[in-house]
Amino acid sequence: MSTTQTAAPPARGRPQRGARRRPGGWRGAFRRDWQLYSLAILPLLFFAIFRYAPMIGNVIAFRRFEPGGSVLGESWVGLRYVRMFLSDPTFWNVFTNTLVLGTLTLLFCFPLPIMLALLLNEVKNRLLKRFVQSVSYLPHFLSIVIVAAITMQMLSIDGPINQMVKLLGNDPVTFLQQPDWFRTIYVSSEIWQTVGWGTILYLAALTTIDDSLYEAARMDGASRWRQTWHVTIPGIRPTIVTLLILNIGTFMAVGFEKVLLLYNPLTYPTADVISTYLYRMGVVSSNFSYAAAIGLFEAVIGLILVLSANLVSRRTVGTSLW
Repeated sequence: MSTTQTAAPPARGRPQRGARRRPGGWRGAFRRDWQLYSLAILPLLFFAIFRYAPMIGNVIAFRRFEPGGSVLGESWVGLRYVRMFLSDPTFWNVFTNTLVLGTLTLLFCFPLPIMLALLLNEVKNRLLKRFVQSVSYLPHFLSIVIVAAITMQMLSIDGPINQMVKLLGNDPVTFLQQPDWFRTIYVSSEIWQTVGWGTILYLAALTTIDDSLYEAARMDGASRWRQTWHVTIPGIRPTIVTLLILNIGTFMAVGFEKVLLLYNPLTYPTADVISTYLYRMGVVSSNFSYAAAIGLFEAVIGLILVLSANLVSRRTVGTSLW
């Protein structure tokens, strides 16, 4: 009579002999892909040194700062500088100009790249498409100083625009000295410089749309306009929403360099924005605590706009940054 012995099954939760245990958690991921994580060292250092460390200086918005004294201010003054700019009529004029320029820039410079990308997507001639893309991209690679110089030359008394005005029998117009013209000049130059470059992300998003969706739409009798409205635009909607939230985040930070190069004391009533006002108060007038208070106020408004836009987008469209 023979007896057979059966091996007891291995206990649950215990690894069998010879089986490798894969490292888990963030430590195991770091050991496994440390080469990839090392690529993030320089970007993290950049943001830590030039973005987060300077935020400590915001404390001078609540302290009296004197050049040559302590970096973090001499004495605590509380909300004194906040009350100063809230009661300053010049600040509210500057704040209004910032809102108007930011709104105009968002209304014109945000949808135009989408339209241009949709139009380029319909172009079947590859040579024509590449030519239009190259011509529209080129202004982005020009520095803001060159763009401002071109704008001033075009709008000068002897410039091409005024030459056309003379041909029509009218007197030359001093565009750069008239406050009513500044917003038009700024937005027009911003469109010329940024619209072509803004189409890159949308053209990339258009390539991810499945061609079978267009075939199904054509089988249902949809025209090109219907295909664009019901297939193309929903396909790039996540990209549109993401860029819209990012643009709203920079809504208050209207281009400082271009405004500084184009404006002058005659156009202050419509051209002076928060960033240029901060430059004059902080750098020119050496009133650093007052400028820091205004800058902190601007940053808080920008944070509120980003959080609000992200919340509205998540609840209405279902797409958000976080």
